[in-house]
Amino acid sequence: MASEGASTVPRMGSFKRALFGYRREDVDAALSARDEAIAAVERHASTAEAELSSLSGMVIEREREIRSLGERLREAEERHQRSIASLCAVSERLEEIQAQARGQATRIRMKALREAVEVSRRTRDLSEAHVGEPAPVDAPVEPSAETALGKLFEGLIRLEIGPLGDFSQLVGFEDAVGRLGASEISVERFSEGRATVSMQFDEPVELLRELEENAPFEFRIRRTADERLILDVDEDQDPEQHAA
Repeated sequence: MASEGASTVPRMGSFKRALFGYRREDVDAALSARDEAIAAVERHASTAEAELSSLSGMVIEREREIRSLGERLREAEERHQRSIASLCAVSERLEEIQAQARGQATRIRMKALREAVEVSRRTRDLSEAHVGEPAPVDAPVEPSAETALGKLFEGLIRLEIGPLGDFSQLVGFEDAVGRLGASEISVERFSEGRATVSMQFDEPVELLRELEENAPFEFRIRRTADERLILDVDEDQDPEQHAA
């Protein structure tokens, strides 16, 4: 294999011959030049080997860093997946709690209404027993339907309505009143199918006309005087029919 660059060792044919062979100084010079060339090659090889070793170490270090980053990435992805699963579980639990809370609120409300009915019934029985005869019923009043429907109501209004078949009809009536803009609605009494509802209107509203269009049943107007309304529900109508 040819070496790079020009050779510094004289060719054998270039030595000058002496009496008993080649001249010693020429041979020594050639050997010295050869040794220097070999030393230079060895130094070059040593430097190249050191550089190769350094590069190899850098490659190994980069590979180690790449593996470390890959592991950290996998760990981050696993944590992300666990977080998503945890959030899904929390969301489902919150939905269950909300559903339970709605059901509990409905049960509490129905229980309160039943207790109010029972208290009202006992109060009426005690009142009748004390007086000795049933309390008088307001005499029917037949106002002009158009006049009553067009009357404006504002402030605190008490409305008695009945007979109602069940609590669902009362709840539907409350919802209809709420859609008319009442700021406050409360059931003061519910006895023998008749309910007394108080409502607060901050602005004038044609209450009876609006109820005629929005209430979940038909009714007749018995009384509209003294800011106290009395409405009678038609017991023969279809429960799902709206007021006409």
